[in-house]
Amino acid sequence: MARVTVEDCIDKVDNRFELVLLASHRARMISSGSPLLVERDRDKNPVVALREIADEKFAPEDLKEELIHSLQKYVEVDEPEEDAVPLIGTSVTGAVDDSEIQFDRMSEDDLLRGLEGLVPPAASDDED
Repeated sequence: MARVTVEDCIDKVDNRFELVLLASHRARMISSGSPLLVERDRDKNPVVALREIADEKFAPEDLKEELIHSLQKYVEVDEPEEDAVPLIGTSVTGAVDDSEIQFDRMSEDDLLRGLEGLVPPAASDDED
């Protein structure tokens, strides 16, 4: 089989720069052990990758998607949003006025007195 040139592949991938990116990515896949989809014929990996693209063994969109995934460091996973949970003691239809909600207030002195009243955990018996 004759050697593949860029002109053999340009009708499959319009942009030459994108063609180089896709062929180099496929050549790296081949060098890492991915099975060949065409006969090697003593060709090196970049030529085999171009031949696979020219013979349409790969859809350029699929190869482009694999290239993008190989370059991503973080893949965002879409998770469903949690439904809002109504407050306890309120009805689903009734609106709660935030001004009515009161939180317990504690002064710094009350906090220190409470901490002083705590008992430290028991010491272990294994001390020598």
